[in-house]
Amino acid sequence: MQVRLVRSYHFEAAHQLPNVPAGHKCAQIHGHSFGVDVVVQGPVDPKLGWCIDYGEIDAMWEPLYQAFDHHFLNEIPGLQNPTSENLARYIWDYFKQRLPGLVRVIVMETRDARCEYEGD
Repeated sequence: MQVRLVRSYHFEAAHQLPNVPAGHKCAQIHGHSFGVDVVVQGPVDPKLGWCIDYGEIDAMWEPLYQAFDHHFLNEIPGLQNPTSENLARYIWDYFKQRLPGLVRVIVMETRDARCEYEGD
């Protein structure tokens, strides 16, 4: 049996977008209550009855949470232009080496706006 699991996370952070036109509202430092979904696909282990323990994903997420939560994202190396798109790719790159079966990362900047990234 194949399944697709989604683990959701949240953090509070500030950022500004340095490359937007002058006068754009996102050029100012502002904050969001970000949401992140990490999506994994794979077979269910017949003995355990699961694809992966959510706790394993949680342990992998923890260093990102510590780096992101209540921080200024622009100060994180590799996130100097922390758009939702760049943040999704940053999270993807982090998880890709650690989480077999990763198929999608979703970053929600607001309830109404999200970016879905499935790698290159």
